[in-house]
Amino acid sequence: MLRVVVESAKGLPKKKLGNPDPVASVIFKEEKKKTKWIDSEVNPVWNEVLEFDLKGTPLDSSSYIDVVVKDYETIGKDKFLGSTKISLRDLASGQVRSLPSRNVSLVNENGQSIGAIINLVVGYDPPANAAPNPNDPQAGDATVDAGGGGGGGDEGNETLPDGGQSGSAGTPSSPGQTTNLRQQLARSQNRYRLVDKPQDFQIRVRIIEARQLSGNNIKPVVKVNVCGQTHRTRIKRGNNPFFDEMFFYNVHMLPSDLFDKHISFRVYNSYSLRADSLMGEFKLDVGYVYDEPAHCVMRKWLLLNDPDDSSSGAKGYLKVSLFVVGTGDEPPAEKRESNDDQDDIESNLLLPAGVTLRWATLSLKVFRAEDIPQMDDAFIQTMKDIFGGDGSKKNLVDPFLEARFAGRKLCTQIIEKNANPEWNQQLNLQVKFPSMCESVKLTVFDWDRLTGNDAIGTTYLNLAKIASSGGEIEANTGQSEVGFLPVFGPCYVNLYGSPREFSGLPDPYEDLNYGKGEGVAYRGRVLVELSTKLEGKADKTIDSIHSDDILVVQKYQRRRKYCLCAVFHSASMIQEPGEPIQFEVSIGNYGNKLDTTCKPLASTTQYSCAVFDGNHYYYLPWANTKPVVVVISFWEDISHRMDTVNIILYIAHRLQSNLEAFKTAILAKVPDVELEEVWLKLLNQLIEDLESFPTPELEGCSNLTSLDIQMKKLRDSALTTIKDGARRMREEAREIRDTLSDIESWAEKLKALAEEPQNSMPDVIIWMLRGEKRVAYSRIPAHQILYSTYSEQACGQHCGKTQTVFLQYPMDKNKGLKVPVQIRVNMWLGLSAQEKKFNSFSEGTFSVFAELYENQAQMFGKWGTTGLVGRYKFSDVTGKLKLKQEYFMPPRGWEWEADWFIDPEKALLTEADAGHTEFMDEVFQNETRFPGGEWKAASEPFTDVNGEKSRNPGEFDCPPGWVWEDEWTVDDNRAVDDQGWEYGVTIPPGDKPLSWVPAEKVYHVHRRRRLVRPRKRAAVPAGAAVERRDRGDPEGWEFSSLIGWKFHSKERSSDTFRRRRWRRKMAPENRLGAAAIFQLEGALGVDTEEKEKGSKVDATKLFGANTPTVSCSFDRSHMYHLRVYVYQARNLASMDKDSFSDPYAHISFLHVSKTTEKLRATLNPTWDQTLIFNDVEIYGDPQNIALRPPDVVLEFYDNDQVGKDELLGRSVCAPMVKLNPGMDQKPKLLWHPIIQKGHKAGEALVAAELILKDKSGESDLPLVPSKRAENIYMVPQGIRPVVQLTAVEILAWGLRNMKTYQLASVSSPSLVVECGGQRIESAVIKNMKKSPNFPSSVLFIKVLLPKDEMYTPPIVLKVIDHRPFGRKPVVGQCTITSLEEFRCDPYVITAEGAMSSKMSLMMASPSKHLSINMEESRPLLEAQEKETVDWWSKFYASTGDQEKCRPYLKKGYDTLKVYDCELEDVPEFKGLTDFCSTFKLQRGKNENGDDDPSVVGELKGSFKVYPLPDDPGVAAPPRQFRELPDSGPQECLVRVYVIRAIDLQPKDNNGRCDPYIKISLGRHTVDDRDHYLPNTTNPVFGRMFEMTCFLPQDKDLKISVYDYDLLSRDEKVGETVIDLENRFLSRYNSYCGLPQTYCISGINQWRDQLKPSQILENMARLKGLSKPRTEDNGTSLTFNGKEYTLAQFEDNKEIHQHLGLARERLCLHVLRKQGLVPEHVESRTLYSSFQPNLSQGSLQMWVDVFPKSIGVPGPPFDITPRKAKKYILRAVIWNTTDVTLDETSITGEHMSDIYVKGWMPGMEEDKQKTDVHYRSLDGDGNFNWRFIFNFDFLPAEQLCLVSKKEHFWSLDKTEFRIPPKLIVQIWDNDKFSLDDYLGTLELDLRNLVAPAKTPEKCSLTMMDVLEMETPHKTEHTKSLFAQQSVRGWWPCSIENDGKKVLGGKVEMTLEIINEADADERPAGKGRDEPNMNPKLDPPKRPETSFFWFTNPCKTMKFIVWRRFRCLFIGLIILIIVILFLAILLYSLPNYISMKIVKPLS
Repeated sequence: MLRVVVESAKGLPKKKLGNPDPVASVIFKEEKKKTKWIDSEVNPVWNEVLEFDLKGTPLDSSSYIDVVVKDYETIGKDKFLGSTKISLRDLASGQVRSLPSRNVSLVNENGQSIGAIINLVVGYDPPANAAPNPNDPQAGDATVDAGGGGGGGDEGNETLPDGGQSGSAGTPSSPGQTTNLRQQLARSQNRYRLVDKPQDFQIRVRIIEARQLSGNNIKPVVKVNVCGQTHRTRIKRGNNPFFDEMFFYNVHMLPSDLFDKHISFRVYNSYSLRADSLMGEFKLDVGYVYDEPAHCVMRKWLLLNDPDDSSSGAKGYLKVSLFVVGTGDEPPAEKRESNDDQDDIESNLLLPAGVTLRWATLSLKVFRAEDIPQMDDAFIQTMKDIFGGDGSKKNLVDPFLEARFAGRKLCTQIIEKNANPEWNQQLNLQVKFPSMCESVKLTVFDWDRLTGNDAIGTTYLNLAKIASSGGEIEANTGQSEVGFLPVFGPCYVNLYGSPREFSGLPDPYEDLNYGKGEGVAYRGRVLVELSTKLEGKADKTIDSIHSDDILVVQKYQRRRKYCLCAVFHSASMIQEPGEPIQFEVSIGNYGNKLDTTCKPLASTTQYSCAVFDGNHYYYLPWANTKPVVVVISFWEDISHRMDTVNIILYIAHRLQSNLEAFKTAILAKVPDVELEEVWLKLLNQLIEDLESFPTPELEGCSNLTSLDIQMKKLRDSALTTIKDGARRMREEAREIRDTLSDIESWAEKLKALAEEPQNSMPDVIIWMLRGEKRVAYSRIPAHQILYSTYSEQACGQHCGKTQTVFLQYPMDKNKGLKVPVQIRVNMWLGLSAQEKKFNSFSEGTFSVFAELYENQAQMFGKWGTTGLVGRYKFSDVTGKLKLKQEYFMPPRGWEWEADWFIDPEKALLTEADAGHTEFMDEVFQNETRFPGGEWKAASEPFTDVNGEKSRNPGEFDCPPGWVWEDEWTVDDNRAVDDQGWEYGVTIPPGDKPLSWVPAEKVYHVHRRRRLVRPRKRAAVPAGAAVERRDRGDPEGWEFSSLIGWKFHSKERSSDTFRRRRWRRKMAPENRLGAAAIFQLEGALGVDTEEKEKGSKVDATKLFGANTPTVSCSFDRSHMYHLRVYVYQARNLASMDKDSFSDPYAHISFLHVSKTTEKLRATLNPTWDQTLIFNDVEIYGDPQNIALRPPDVVLEFYDNDQVGKDELLGRSVCAPMVKLNPGMDQKPKLLWHPIIQKGHKAGEALVAAELILKDKSGESDLPLVPSKRAENIYMVPQGIRPVVQLTAVEILAWGLRNMKTYQLASVSSPSLVVECGGQRIESAVIKNMKKSPNFPSSVLFIKVLLPKDEMYTPPIVLKVIDHRPFGRKPVVGQCTITSLEEFRCDPYVITAEGAMSSKMSLMMASPSKHLSINMEESRPLLEAQEKETVDWWSKFYASTGDQEKCRPYLKKGYDTLKVYDCELEDVPEFKGLTDFCSTFKLQRGKNENGDDDPSVVGELKGSFKVYPLPDDPGVAAPPRQFRELPDSGPQECLVRVYVIRAIDLQPKDNNGRCDPYIKISLGRHTVDDRDHYLPNTTNPVFGRMFEMTCFLPQDKDLKISVYDYDLLSRDEKVGETVIDLENRFLSRYNSYCGLPQTYCISGINQWRDQLKPSQILENMARLKGLSKPRTEDNGTSLTFNGKEYTLAQFEDNKEIHQHLGLARERLCLHVLRKQGLVPEHVESRTLYSSFQPNLSQGSLQMWVDVFPKSIGVPGPPFDITPRKAKKYILRAVIWNTTDVTLDETSITGEHMSDIYVKGWMPGMEEDKQKTDVHYRSLDGDGNFNWRFIFNFDFLPAEQLCLVSKKEHFWSLDKTEFRIPPKLIVQIWDNDKFSLDDYLGTLELDLRNLVAPAKTPEKCSLTMMDVLEMETPHKTEHTKSLFAQQSVRGWWPCSIENDGKKVLGGKVEMTLEIINEADADERPAGKGRDEPNMNPKLDPPKRPETSFFWFTNPCKTMKFIVWRRFRCLFIGLIILIIVILFLAILLYSLPNYISMKIVKPLS
């Protein structure tokens, strides 16, 4: 019960005259109650209680009441004053029982306040059984708006209708439902991986029909909305409308964005004048459809429900098909089953009713966060400090956390000024499950008062990884329920984003904090826990966490100490040297040298300057002293998770490496025995690994969460499944190569299992700093380097091992195009408790030093400390920190081992010539003058390029080990005058010009010139030790001409500053071994004088800057010898305009690099080069090097004469290590992918070997390979591929469609073929226009090709145009990578050798004119056959539409083959390229610079590759290309048959198009615009076009479909292009398909030029077989050694009169056995230029090509479309009965004025009505009235064809195909108001409900038979077309309160007749003439049936008299009596007086 107490209102507005009379009404769910009205009052007090009975249904949270206040009027409508709406949500949630609403303001119609208020109270007694409704979207406070437009998505993921409530909150749901829900979760994981860039998609929606819509006499319309575009169907009538409309939505967007969009279907009831009302809706994700098979949902029913009222049931059903077509997808064809109309809705619902959408609550507990970086400026903080406030800088951040899921978002509270906030809040996200949303997004924001909030970091909880559907485990263990709902933690999740350092400037890497791209730095972590509850509602969306839970989570925060050590072995491949470089290693906050929250650690390497490696790169010269980094950190112990991950990864890596070997073996085509060995090794090792390395048990582990236990179950069962699968495979596999995909899926599965969602240990991040700037980084997951005591396999794969890491730039736009640096680093991370274990991993000796620098400056020729401006006497390496030796303190646990000593740092000395073999010394000579004066030497006569002081050229001496090559010369190769001077103007305060010019002007005051002198390294005499670099200054000073980084070891006259390094060694007090370094924590102490001054700000600057330096020194190094074999590369990207590149490669290995030779113009270079690196010094144990050798990195460049060389890509190859040079193993050349910008850009065939050199010298090394040129070694035998002399035959047929080159057309091209170093050129085509074929077609080259297919070089085709003045540009090129398909056995004569039948036939019979004489025809009754059998019968018989071809099949006629693709795509015809293939020619980078090469033409040709005998004495095998057809032009007749188009892309606003065909062939165009078909997307054209053309010039037949527009230009819908030349030349006889039988008349008449026997003879001749022989009057035939008889083909076939001679028939049967193209219809996809990869529809058609030289072809087929037949439906309405009596007459009796209305859907304008049966008192009506409906019917398709204009302004009639139905309605006639509707009846004429013979037997259940019925029970229903006439009673229904009730019964005769019969048996409408067949008499209506207005007498008789006759008679008697009395009274006195006077007379 709901009670509303309406108390009072105040301040109602006055009227124009006086005050209002207010009355209040309350409306709840369409029930309305009113108060009394109060007279003339603006502040009324009602105090009335209005009660609403809820009928036992509880309130749901969307309930509300409307309160309306009106001004009461006695006459007319009350006048509206104001209203308000009050939500009953709090009552519904059960939290309160009464809801007082005080001072609620009233608003007018526009929602503006009228200044009045109302007071009321709402009370609620919930019904006894009510629980809060769990299916309710808004219960609780879940409608937090998703800020800024996200609110629209809060219901966004509704993909299913609610199937009512799925159990009340108290009862747990069945486990079956939860599995469904999980499968839903899992399904979206397998989304097809699409390229993540915006691309074209097309969404197609077909609305077929709706059923069981609710409502009376409705006009439904469907609106479909996708991606913001809405389309609507036409408006129909009735509850079961048939739409059949298709909508297309084209979008261009990211796949990930598209899949989140919705498709929404809404069905509205259309009203003509007011807004449509929504009847029901359904929403689903585009991604859902894409995940379905073939990306489509076919003909499924959607259950419509009411979006506002989730508890209501179905509002009807809608049948749809949905397709999502991506780039290159082919939409599947829709099949319409014959019983489609009666399909069962329940079984074909899109989402079965079992899976109802259920509400689930994701409870996210957010406990706390830590390490949040500073986000706000310190300015305010500094102000506070000045005024005595206290603040710490690290807390400049106000964090809060936002969680987003499925369009909802919730936020925690904001905690101000706290870097380690504790929120302790629970966020309850209400979601519908199964959800299509994948992950919960957690973002921590920094709240800002004024500006927008800044994101600090983002992380995702991927539901797919923290939940499992349970369906993933295939093992039949009976425990299929391994699934679990999303659950997580309590566990920390780490945030990554932009670097932590705060700056007030905008952050360039801000996007990283929103989770876009890989975060480059750690930005804190958040402790969260997630759990999922099904059903129940959370009371609050945001709640505080119970204190018990906070205590429980304490144990998950217990920290252990971890030690991380990293030894840097090398840093190479640096391309931009500059300031000195250092590396920083951090894990979390620990080790970040710019972060002040942790203790300072030795987390950075020393600065070093890069040195040139003599070739291309720079490296850091660490030599034998490797820098070491030590980081101590504290994290939770999650070893049980990491161990599992590492064990699974270990198994996966081993499987992966075996898999690579297996793939290589398959590629290399090794013998089966070897392959089997590889395969068995793989399986055995996999099984053994899975058995011997189980995942750790979880008992007793700390930090266990429920997800850990679930994950262990899941992983264990998955591993068992893989193990069993491997065992089964080992025993049962038949074909080894087929197992590859299974094994690959196992490898993928293992990788997926190794993902650990609860990984709370942050990644280790290595940063490279140049000077003070962060340049590049790399993130290494901690588990990869983590040490585990569990087992060796549980240690990380890189733990304690040296790994190669490529650093990358943050947010690198070029995706790794440039490598900042490649480092080799050895890292070990372990618990501090296990640090001793580190000793066994460490190599070399660790030493720890404190260091400081002593600085001096030169003043007046003396060195001292006086000139140190702004510098300290003792400082750190940067010079910014003041230090003193006395104040150094060793860290706790350490002590000094020795005293301070001077130790110069070699790595910081930058001699400019370091690493170079040749060098130019340069110096600039400067002169100055006063304007107009003489030039004199400047104050600094010699400077360097920057104008800094330098030495006099005479002072330069040649360093040891170098020799001068020349004297000093003036460099005049620059912008200078002939003396070498350049001039400039000095602008004070500068002392040197900023710019220089080569011409002298009067105002120039400064000039300079460059003097250079080259020198080169002297050759070292053999045997002499390499002399070490000279020691420099004996006192260890290093010098610089200015204070900065550039120091050198020798003093020069220009130096003004010097420094030297002091170091002091430290040793641990009580520890041994390398692990002692883990005790280093804290700084070494700084100058305390500074501290005494007490300046706060500087303390933070000094913090952490002075940590001890740790280094690892190796006492001995090993010399290695490296050989890199670079053989070839293929498929490189073309970088030059001429479509080629000029490639060369830089090979880099550690600190050495070399370059291959530069090749010209090729994309498939063969270098065949060995690069020898003689002495490579590597420190460390050779055994470790052998296990993990450094990588050889190959960078491929395109050499450009002008500008910089461009990078083509990078490849990495691991060398084979030989610790003993005598090992006879040889490296194997393998293809390594070349990667550019993250994509594959080619492959390189390389190998490398690294050989350890003995002390003894060079003797044991492998022989030096032979040289090809100076310093170029070839790849040696044994490694280079084994070659064999091979013949390559090239059939160069011709060029087609060549585009212009440099604006001139290609006129005289020739073809160049290059293969394996050989080159051959074809003859030149003289004139491309006249004959585009090459004059001589066959080229032949002998070439040495590798025997191994894996190594085969590609064939490169170049087309060269011969232009005037001897220019020969390359106008197009093509690379054929694999020769496999062209290999052949030269001794087997195949049909290929003999080319196309047609062509050779023409050569054979030059000019014999064939006359085709048709054999004697028979006078047949063909006319009558034409009626029933046409070409379309044959077509439909072939497509399986039995309905549409009825008599055809019985006659045994031919069918044809319908291909649902292009003929070229049918596999058995091999693309019709058997004679010659088409190769696309490309040209390199296009002008606008994008990399996709453009296609510039086609080459027709083919290849044959076969081996030649090695012995020159043996005869060469026969040539393959011979007996070629004539390559001259041929005139042909082309017949194009276009049957129909399917699903064309609409082009008009109405969602249709007006298509017509346009065909172009050569210069001819046929435009069929006059025959356009209006308003259709599936036009049936049925057109045949005949044209002539010359092949090969006009080879491209282009068939386009255009959309006709009257006013604007016609738009092209799409086009398809057919290569007629291929059809013509192909040996599959594709020029004209072979029919099944040889007919000489009838619709299947033979249409080829040649008879079957001639075709067979030609075929025999071409294949080199003997002529076919026929015997027995042609009933038997011998061909190709086989015997054929006619009987075996035609035994059980019907022999009909059209067949030709037996011999020809037999030849045709034999031909059909030869795999030729049969008579067919192909479906060609249409494409348009605006969406080049998306299908725009398809065209069913075929083409015949006949060369004119052979003769005249047979007659063409007639494929004109079928016409609809005219039928007439005559319906005679006899009687009605039991009609609802709707009116009450004046006299009070119930009656109705009945009439009947009828029409056929689609022809509403032909509505017909009977006359009115007035005043039916018993519901009976008599009519005898005839309706006549003319309609066009397609018997073949069982549909009516309706043509009508959609709008009065439409130009054309639109054709609709509509099922033939009759709708009959009963109405009540009202003269002065609208007629009342009494009932309706809908009859399907194809499927008629049998009528009842008597009205008593007629009931509504008759009609239900049809709805419930299954397709095969058709006894009840019959087609009226078959029965022709039927009579009986049918019931009419009307809807009352949602239920159907009987509205009356009608007796009718229905009859269908055709036009001819109608003329014979005419009949008129109604009872008009001719009133016959049957004659209708006027109905015998009771006399009471009349209209009172027109029949006053009858009215008197039947109404007045019948009702009031007693009254009348009484009245008459009364009147007579009264008259009698009156007369009596009148005459009495007279009489009496008479008696008195004359009594006796």
